[in-house]
Amino acid sequence: MMTIELSRRARLGLAAATLALVAGATGYGIATLIHPGDMPAAAEGGRKVLYWYDPMVPSQHFDKPGKSPFMDMQLVPKYADEAGGEAGIRIDPARAQNLGIRVVAAERGTLSSALTATGTIDFNQRDVAIVQARSGGFVSRVYARAPGDVIGAGAPLADLLVPEWAGAQSEYLAVRRTGDAAMISAARQRLTLLGMPAGTIAAVERGGRPHNIVTLSAPSGGVIKTLGVRAGMTVAAGQTLAEVNGLGTVWLNAAVPERMAGQLRPGQTASATLTAYPGERFAGRIAAILPSVEAESRTLTVRIELANRGGRLRPGMFANVDFGGSERTGLLVPTEAVIRTGRRTLVMLALSNGRYQPAEVRIGNESDGQSEVLAGLSEGEKVVASGQFLLDSEASLSGMEARPIGGMAPASALTRLYETSGRIEKIDANGVTLAHGPVPALQWPAMTMTFRLGDPALARGFKAGDRVRFGFDQPPQGPTLRSMTREAGQ
Repeated sequence: MMTIELSRRARLGLAAATLALVAGATGYGIATLIHPGDMPAAAEGGRKVLYWYDPMVPSQHFDKPGKSPFMDMQLVPKYADEAGGEAGIRIDPARAQNLGIRVVAAERGTLSSALTATGTIDFNQRDVAIVQARSGGFVSRVYARAPGDVIGAGAPLADLLVPEWAGAQSEYLAVRRTGDAAMISAARQRLTLLGMPAGTIAAVERGGRPHNIVTLSAPSGGVIKTLGVRAGMTVAAGQTLAEVNGLGTVWLNAAVPERMAGQLRPGQTASATLTAYPGERFAGRIAAILPSVEAESRTLTVRIELANRGGRLRPGMFANVDFGGSERTGLLVPTEAVIRTGRRTLVMLALSNGRYQPAEVRIGNESDGQSEVLAGLSEGEKVVASGQFLLDSEASLSGMEARPIGGMAPASALTRLYETSGRIEKIDANGVTLAHGPVPALQWPAMTMTFRLGDPALARGFKAGDRVRFGFDQPPQGPTLRSMTREAGQ
């Protein structure tokens, strides 16, 4: 009986030891997977989450899901399988839909090279007549004129009484009675030098009496822009009394985008349409392209001279201008898909399996919301037409290089990039030693190892003990750091 009891106790002890061993091993495995120093990771549909972030502020990382502190939206996860693998960043289709990403294909189409712009009618500043007093005197009469009046050539503006003319004319009449031709010529020349019009001198000769009142008239027809003469006022010799702007031709000042400047030349034909005269076109030619560019609107002024028959074109009228041109075929993408950084021009390529990659392009003309791609894209390649700025921000954060113009991407863009997080143990000339978490794409467990520096500048500002998120690749020389950022809360 005692033997049976001892045997039963032995079996129970053995079972207990086995359970303890299994539990210990399981605990060790759990402790290894959930190391307190690792970045928080959760499984969603079998995919490992590295961190959560706001797509509008992708540089800020969070260790759990929730609402973004920056925007009225939920944080989105960054999965481990998005850190490396095939070229490009990977975006889950559901997230792509939430971000409003729209994809279109680069296709050949017809692009109109006709240039259009808007402008306003202005006076022709080359057709201006100035009315001045040739001699000092007094205004004895005005003819009810006002600025803005349209007058014809020879229209009277004011009568001017010139006292000094009376004495000179009397002397001239006296000399004429002497019959001395030389003296008569000299006296007549004096009248001319005093600013007396030839018509006034002729009237003195015909009438035989002085004419010291002169009528100031418009030398050409047009609109009175300024009028500085009033009854009874005193005027001095050379004083400007009126300014008349002709209306036979007008200027159309068109605001042309800076990128069109190279396609226009003085003398080139242009046509204008005005809302005041629907269905009617007014033909003209480019008279000048002004040398300065408006800093705010980045436009230059193109001056077009138009004939103004009947004075129908009035300064201040709004006009649409067509500079002509012809249609041609080219590779087209929506203009909204183009990202201009100031240093280069990019589009965001939509690759297979929900992946996206920036590509550098060279853009030509633009028309009707379409841009001509001169280089950097092939027909049929798909580009992102909306939401591309968020993807470009994500690509920049991941250290991804854009595909250059001319074909293949650089080796660093094609090399598989891996990401994880860890703690800096040491920084020296040989590289950075990191105690990092697992790298599922390489089936690496958590470990401490040294990484070469792809660029010595990557280590600037970091010190031992900093927790970082880093990206690396595996060239023949060994694991090499390509990006490193401080984790949130550091």
